[in-house]
Amino acid sequence: MDTAETNVNTLKPKKRTIIRLIVGKNYYKIRRYLKWFLGSQKLAKQCMGASMPYVYFLHRTPLLRKLKDVDMELQYNKIINLKIAVKRVNNIVIYPGETFSYWRAIGNPTRSKGYVEGMVLFCGTYKKGIGGGLCQLSNLIYWMTIHTPLTVVERYRHSFDVFPDSNRTQPFGSGATCVYNYRDLVIRNDTSTPFQLVIEVGDEYLIGEWRCKDKPLYTYKVYEADHKMRSEFWGGYSRHNILYRKKYDIEGFEIDDEFITENHALMMYSPFIEGK
Repeated sequence: MDTAETNVNTLKPKKRTIIRLIVGKNYYKIRRYLKWFLGSQKLAKQCMGASMPYVYFLHRTPLLRKLKDVDMELQYNKIINLKIAVKRVNNIVIYPGETFSYWRAIGNPTRSKGYVEGMVLFCGTYKKGIGGGLCQLSNLIYWMTIHTPLTVVERYRHSFDVFPDSNRTQPFGSGATCVYNYRDLVIRNDTSTPFQLVIEVGDEYLIGEWRCKDKPLYTYKVYEADHKMRSEFWGGYSRHNILYRKKYDIEGFEIDDEFITENHALMMYSPFIEGK
């Protein structure tokens, strides 16, 4: 059976009361705290001042985008938030057997730590929220990670496709949404070499690298397949795809073609433009 068909009904918007939202959010937060403090994972905590010698993958994303009906002040505030968060994750090292938790490393983005109101995606639209905009950092880290041999243990896709593609250079669904602390991005090092996360907030771009101690043995090419946009019977639109990656050895020969993930999201705009 088509997996997109089976998932679309779960994407259909559900109306929940404020009490239900608050109780549910607190339940998942408490469960995450218990996992952090009582779990058996060995979490990555050490930062290294000097950069490791080899760049495994590098990527950059623009800090400012013109989004329909979105105040640019929220984008400038996002940069403030990114600079604070980046200080917590820059140069962190994941040694073999260790696990990196995005939220455990950054902590709760509160006003007392200097975070300001940025854009937060919520139930198919956006609103102002303290620490808004940090999804750009989690998106960047996830995209870089799937170009390395590191293992993505936990990642959440965006349930809503809020804005139309604008100069998109990556496949749909190649990011990772983040909500403190229960929608986390968790990465484990199952290799035999340490990896170092290097992040910089530049003048125009958020720049990231995964560096490593030993010379990389593989390269990866991520691509999408089975991309679909559908008009659903209940009146909305949905978008679907599957991400794969080709794996190459140091001589450039393809040695594997691996499944990464599948994505299903509700579209908050019409994908079909009527002709004149």
